[in-house]
Amino acid sequence: MRVIVETWINASTLKCFDAARDLDLHMRSLAHTNEVAVGGRTSGLIGMGEEVTWRGRHFGITQNFTSRITAFDPPSYFQDSMQRGAFRSFVHDHHFVEANGGTRMTDDLEFAAPFGILGRIVDAIVLRRYLERLLVSRAAVIKDACEARA
Repeated sequence: MRVIVETWINASTLKCFDAARDLDLHMRSLAHTNEVAVGGRTSGLIGMGEEVTWRGRHFGITQNFTSRITAFDPPSYFQDSMQRGAFRSFVHDHHFVEANGGTRMTDDLEFAAPFGILGRIVDAIVLRRYLERLLVSRAAVIKDACEARA
């Protein structure tokens, strides 16, 4: 399954790029899930090859999720990919394009739940909407942080 969320931010591409990889801002954006960094890099700006392990509560279950930065082209693009976690696959591409004096930030997430056909049904019915809401909420926090700094 795929989720794409575009957000226009009135700030430079570099500010948006750095905000999107700021682990402290990420934790603030997902505070409602009690998500915290518990392993690897746990604070500041994550970079190429670095990993972070998140612990958060999703669907009433506390889960761990380890992600690594697998592509990095500042200030226009980076990718994080799941190394360990509940998904069969989870790859999140972050794009930043200068536009109209600001930045168009695009979150492009491809994911798959485990459990074969049952997982595909869960993807379509539950996970896609849930992850889209998380991305929209996170993008709003990034937008607010970048525009406050602009």
